[in-house]
Amino acid sequence: MPTPMPLNGPRFNEFIQSQKVRVIDENGENLGVMYTREAMEQAREVGLDLVEVSPNADPPVAKFLDIGKFKYETQKKANLARKSQKTQEIKEIKMRPNIDDHDYDTKMKKVHEFLAEGDKVKCTLRFRGRELAHGQLGMMVLQRVQADTAEVAKVEQFPRMEGRQMLMVLAPK
Repeated sequence: MPTPMPLNGPRFNEFIQSQKVRVIDENGENLGVMYTREAMEQAREVGLDLVEVSPNADPPVAKFLDIGKFKYETQKKANLARKSQKTQEIKEIKMRPNIDDHDYDTKMKKVHEFLAEGDKVKCTLRFRGRELAHGQLGMMVLQRVQADTAEVAKVEQFPRMEGRQMLMVLAPK
């Protein structure tokens, strides 16, 4: 029974579909363009596989490699790249229009902390009952937040009303 077609990763040995390939040996030396069968025989003599590393080239480029080791190393590189990637989260700070100074200072400490970590901050002001009639109070609070974070953040979404809430999004500079 023939071995199945590789589902992921590069084509190798008998799965290489082109008749001719540009061959690079295990030392990185260019052996030139040759027939795929001939290149596979040479790779087997050295005890390695013929792996297609650049299938879109004309002719495709193939190397003498150990396919298992090659797949392992590419997987390791991908994992390392994924690990070093920083995803930007959106953190939310909820306030009220009549927030007291100490509460405001505590919230601002958290906002600065989130921005320093590289996260975006969504400031939400919730209005209850008759507070909704005083939208300017909420706007003043959000303008104060904007002024206090001016040196470390830029406003990505300016304050706007959504039902009983006023929203503003800050992003780190």
